[in-house]
Amino acid sequence: MPTIELSTLVLIVSFFVYGSRCLLADAMVVEFKRWGVSELRLITGVLEILGALGLVVGRWIPWVGFISAAGLSLLMVCGLLVRLRIKDAFLQTLPAVIYLIVSVLVMWQFAQSL
Repeated sequence: MPTIELSTLVLIVSFFVYGSRCLLADAMVVEFKRWGVSELRLITGVLEILGALGLVVGRWIPWVGFISAAGLSLLMVCGLLVRLRIKDAFLQTLPAVIYLIVSVLVMWQFAQSL
């Protein structure tokens, strides 16, 4: 399996799981409150699930994958900014950086197929 396909699969699974947790897990209510963005928990979860589904659809309709990867990249920029604003530790911030990089790489790959 080529690296970009594996990266896309990791994003699909990760964002679907994390988005579902945003909608359903009590622990995420606490986290979003800690981050100071409680009002964004539900929309974040919905957008992450839609982004994951869009990456799946992107296999057959590349522009949908591109838009989805771009949206997930934007979500990760916002997540990174929140982490920096509240001065989270480096290791707490690192996943947002990694997911941002991977999302941008996947977006770039989709752009190449348009």
